[in-house]
Amino acid sequence: MADKDLGEITENVEESLENLKNTEMRIFGIKMTPATIMGAFALIGSILGTLYAGFESYKAFQDMAEKLEVMDIEAVEARNVAIERKLDDAIDYTRDIKNSLRDDIIRVERVAEAASNRVKTVQDDIDTRMRELSDLSRESEKDVRDTMRETEDRIDAKMEKLDANLRDTLQKALDNPLSDG
Repeated sequence: MADKDLGEITENVEESLENLKNTEMRIFGIKMTPATIMGAFALIGSILGTLYAGFESYKAFQDMAEKLEVMDIEAVEARNVAIERKLDDAIDYTRDIKNSLRDDIIRVERVAEAASNRVKTVQDDIDTRMRELSDLSRESEKDVRDTMRETEDRIDAKMEKLDANLRDTLQKALDNPLSDG
């Protein structure tokens, strides 16, 4: 029986809804259906929401206007001018540093190039002197060898002459009849 009651209740609700759709009501002398009433509520809600948003925007605008009135625009402009001056000074200072660094680099490059040229010149001079010294050393060595050969040849000649004289004297001594021998 409970199922019948629920089924009947559901049918009764459906019939009531169907009747509600077709029902016309009079509000303030205007004939309306429930759908029209819901549309009217939606329209009124949208209008009220728009009015509230407009009010809040106007309030925010008024707050901003008050803040702008309190704000000292001349002080802000003066501060902006001071900041621009400092930026210009910083740019000039940076440019001066850049130019100074560029000049320093050019000066260092010139000094390095001059030092490199001096080192190359000194190296070339040393190489030339070393070749001359080597040539002189070879010539001196050759002269010493030639002198030593000449000295050896003279000593050999004198030794041979001394040896011949010594043999001749020894032979004369041995050939001497007066020797006891």
